[in-house]
Amino acid sequence: MTIDLEALYIDLHRHPELSFQETRTAGVITRELQALGLDFVEGLGKTGVATSIVNGDGPVVWLRADMDGLPVPEQTGLPYASTARGTDPAGTEVPVMHACGHDMHVTALLGALEQLVATKDQWAGTVVAVFQPAEEYGAGSQAMIADGVLDRFPKPDIVLGQHVTPLPAGVIGVRPGTQMAASDGLTVTLLGRGGHGSRPQSTIDPVVMAAATVMRLQTVVSREVDPRDVAVVTVGSIHAGLKNNIIPAEAKLELSLRYPDDEARASVLSKVERIVRAEAAASGAEEEPVIVTDHSLPPTINDADATARLVRAFSSAFGDDAVIDPGMFTGSEDVSWFARESGAPLVFWFWGGVDPAAFAAAQAAGTVEKDIPTNHSPFFAPVMHPTIERGVDNLVVAAREFLGGSA
Repeated sequence: MTIDLEALYIDLHRHPELSFQETRTAGVITRELQALGLDFVEGLGKTGVATSIVNGDGPVVWLRADMDGLPVPEQTGLPYASTARGTDPAGTEVPVMHACGHDMHVTALLGALEQLVATKDQWAGTVVAVFQPAEEYGAGSQAMIADGVLDRFPKPDIVLGQHVTPLPAGVIGVRPGTQMAASDGLTVTLLGRGGHGSRPQSTIDPVVMAAATVMRLQTVVSREVDPRDVAVVTVGSIHAGLKNNIIPAEAKLELSLRYPDDEARASVLSKVERIVRAEAAASGAEEEPVIVTDHSLPPTINDADATARLVRAFSSAFGDDAVIDPGMFTGSEDVSWFARESGAPLVFWFWGGVDPAAFAAAQAAGTVEKDIPTNHSPFFAPVMHPTIERGVDNLVVAAREFLGGSA
């Protein structure tokens, strides 16, 4: 069997699914695993899939790919652009797009499994492939763990994963230590007193309270975090009111916070809470705001020794110029839970998905931030080639580096 990886990628890109709703995607994955002759367990963490290749004695290597899409309307103009719709947890119909490249992750892992099956005479050990749901919720890995994935498959000696990103195709970005930031998602409910828009004096206006809170929160990073340190405080959504002449009773803010370590996390969280409560008090609120943590993700920390070993393997396979230190990404991931819960080292890297000529032109013009779409953009779409092939090769080279010699 030879998987048509381009057709597979196009199919997945056209049919994205929201977190914990990846039933069609899981079906595509299990179809390909069956064709490879691999047994699998589905329904892990609701929609996750895991399989293994047991090939004699040797190390156990876990390879992970996430598979959920995002509520983003695709604007790439590609002939295979998504027009899919989905229903979010609030019951709202939303557009759905693979705006973070998880379709590319699934394609690369399936292609890597095909190569590893075909070359079993050249390595020994066990490969466990994990197709994880709901990375965008920061909840899929823990859901799979709660469903027993660490008990139903051999525990890893190392966990490996990758993410496509707006680097030139052919480039790998990896570094020891903190590769991605820790994060918290918060929902803040500001409680006021509603009333008629013509009589604001009889109300406690949560819209004004929310506006003041949003602006004050911008001073956390600009005025209370050392400029040499990394922190992000983003208010991603504001919801309040239904009509222009009604002052509502409450306003909701959804926040995304990022930091490199637990000490910074505690500091930023305390500052955010102080500001939220102080602005409510300044507005005369009669009830305390409600602050709920929707998710909390640890930093993604690459094992130093394993990363050095993998950098050598990548450099040998693809050339020294193909491997860079991209610095710490302020985005967050939940892949590290597999390593943390099993006690195994982790290496998580990025690989480029941008046409090298387009990237070079934007870099020369100083317009990379404007002209090169990033993950979560409605314009984000990796070039298929050589991104697919390099994604496959990355995983095979990485797995073979940590597996044993011929069986």
